Amino acid sequence: MAIEFDIDRDVSDIARRTADFVRDTVLPAEEDCHGDVHAGPEPLRRGLQKAARAAGVFAPHVPQRWGGLGLDLRGQAVVFEAAGYSLLGPLALNCAAPDEGNMHLLEAVATEKQKAHFLAPLAAGETRSCFAMTEPSPGAGSDPRALATTAVRIPGGWRINGRKWFISGADGAAFAICMARTSGEPGDPGGATMFLVGADNPGMKMVRNIGTLDRGLFAGHSELAFDDCVVTDDAVLGEADKGFEYAQVRLGPARLTHCMRWLGVARRAQDIALDRAATRTAFGGPLAELGMVQQQLADSEIDIETSRAVLWRACWELDQGRPGAQHTSIAKTFVSEAVGRVVDRAVQICGALGISEDTPLAALYREVRPFRVYDGPSETHRWAIAKRAVRAARERGGVR
Repeated sequence: MAIEFDIDRDVSDIARRTADFVRDTVLPAEEDCHGDVHAGPEPLRRGLQKAARAAGVFAPHVPQRWGGLGLDLRGQAVVFEAAGYSLLGPLALNCAAPDEGNMHLLEAVATEKQKAHFLAPLAAGETRSCFAMTEPSPGAGSDPRALATTAVRIPGGWRINGRKWFISGADGAAFAICMARTSGEPGDPGGATMFLVGADNPGMKMVRNIGTLDRGLFAGHSELAFDDCVVTDDAVLGEADKGFEYAQVRLGPARLTHCMRWLGVARRAQDIALDRAATRTAFGGPLAELGMVQQQLADSEIDIETSRAVLWRACWELDQGRPGAQHTSIAKTFVSEAVGRVVDRAVQICGALGISEDTPLAALYREVRPFRVYDGPSETHRWAIAKRAVRAARERGGVR
């Protein structure tokens, strides 16, 4: 089995232009707002995206039909990493979560009418969206089967009732993709349906914006209430009761795109640490000549390169149409933890400077910690990885 890691020349060119764009345009904008965009300043988003269009790097993941560059996952891995060098880079390229994952889901599942109404303006950066699945306890979280929000059939449509929270980007979003239970009970493995709910629906209300550790995701994280939220039949995304299946269409690639973007953050933190180690003098010479600092720098290089290799392997599997659950879980778990280690070491090498606002490291540190929770905590992925490994061993006849 040959696994191809060669980077296409066109992809390399887009990545180079993305890196230049991030350095010249996005990093200064990030500096101005200290990477804090939870308030969701629309002029900033629209200005950055206009500049990305002019630079020819806008929407690298979107099919050309909808105005994007049409890169496969391996191409996205290279370009998203370059974009992720700044906390605002993915926002500028319109490939930030949750919109990027929602675009992929809509392209794969939506009807042509739904694509024209929801996907086209989202891909163009004219609107934003959110994915409303996570619920307060005892509802759906790392165990989606606990889904408690319900949708009941009524003449001509559905009535949705439930509470959602930590819904990223909900404040100001034009629509939500809401997961609701249409059959069965919480704890059952099936019975979920996805609904497209417009922001103007009076049954979907913003409860509050939640204060969180991270500050770099546009419009932050919100709590939503669905109180007798009535939608028509054409609001169903895909087929009724197949929501959990469609969620995997979205979440598998979304785990990888998270890894791509955060790998750019790790590269930036390491670059800051390398520069500091080479220029800071202590104990009679540069920090870079001290063995303990060398070990930290080396371990971070190892983490970055290994993360990239694991990520690209998972991307290749999905690009080939192979089942990718195991490789995406491995990549998400390893990369989320490796990125955290890289940023943590960079802070340590820079010392007091690293925890100050004189460098972006403190902000990067704040942003990467939640990555171990996003799209399934590491513990859930390890549980799933082990179950699949044991099942595969049994199928080979190696475990009794």
